[in-house]
Amino acid sequence: MFQGASAINLDAKGRMSIPAKHRDALMQQCEGRMTLTKHPHGCLLFFPRPVWEEHREQIAAWPMSARAWQRIFLGNACDVEMDSAGRVLISPELRNAVGLEKEVMMLGMGTHFEIWDAAKLAADEALAVAGGMPDVLSNFSF
Repeated sequence: MFQGASAINLDAKGRMSIPAKHRDALMQQCEGRMTLTKHPHGCLLFFPRPVWEEHREQIAAWPMSARAWQRIFLGNACDVEMDSAGRVLISPELRNAVGLEKEVMMLGMGTHFEIWDAAKLAADEALAVAGGMPDVLSNFSF
C-alpha cells in the first residue's frame, strides 16, 4: 500500500526522483517499470506496471459510449522505467497536459500514486475543504 505525500522538484529534463520510501517497493513489485497517464482532475496517475495492466484491460473493454474516456486514460498512457538514480522521466506532453513545472507532489493512493503540480493540489484541497464534506462521508469519523 502506497501512502503519504512527497514534495519533489522536477529537474530540467522533466525527471522526477522517486522517494526512497517507495523505491524498494516499486523495484520489488514491478522491477522499476511503471506507467503514467492523465487524469481528468488535472493530475497524473502513476501505476506499477502490473497494476496498470489490470486497469488497462478493464478500460479497453469499455463500450463505444466511453470512447472519449478511453482516449483520456489509454491514449495518454506512457510506460516509464526507473533509472539507476531512482528517477523517471515524465514526457513533455504529460507535463504540459496537467501543468507540471518544477514543484510537484506525489501522493500515495493505495495501489498507485497521483502526481500533482504543488500549487494546484493546494488550491484543489482548499476548495474541497471550503465546500465541506460530501454526504457520502457523513458517518465517517476518526
